[in-house]
Amino acid sequence: MVGELLNPAPHDLKLPNHPLLLVLHDVEKPGNLGAVLRTASGAGIDGVLIAGGADLGNPNTLRSSTGAVFTVPCAAGDPDHILSFLKERSVRLIATTPDTTTLHTDADLSGGIAIILGAEDTGLPDNWLEAADQRVRIPMHGTADSLNVSVAAAVLAYEAERQRRTAP
Repeated sequence: MVGELLNPAPHDLKLPNHPLLLVLHDVEKPGNLGAVLRTASGAGIDGVLIAGGADLGNPNTLRSSTGAVFTVPCAAGDPDHILSFLKERSVRLIATTPDTTTLHTDADLSGGIAIILGAEDTGLPDNWLEAADQRVRIPMHGTADSLNVSVAAAVLAYEAERQRRTAP
């Protein structure tokens, strides 16, 4: 019930002209979704779009967001619908994947962008990677092959915030 109240359609969001968005594609763990919302609040993200996966109304989402679920503009919907919404708004799509040489710090994360993160075990599907304007990765050393999605979202959100804050 709470999830239905918290899940407006993407077109119902009131976004600035050059939004900074996070998009979660099939992120299933509600605790991760809540942690991403908490990061979104701290980093000044304009909106979080949930393309399948965890529910905003899940008690674990609510708890782990520490209230950010009520303050960060969010929308949820079918992944194809969300991808179309982003394309219609001419938002640059920044896809996260380990299969690129471009580091997140080398990408231009200013202007209207949507940083897209996939599920930890499967990443982003091919159609989302192909639709992306740029693919970026976070450097990984050691034996781990990925970060927790909420940690990756924080690294990217704060890099985008830094670039926007220091832009001329």
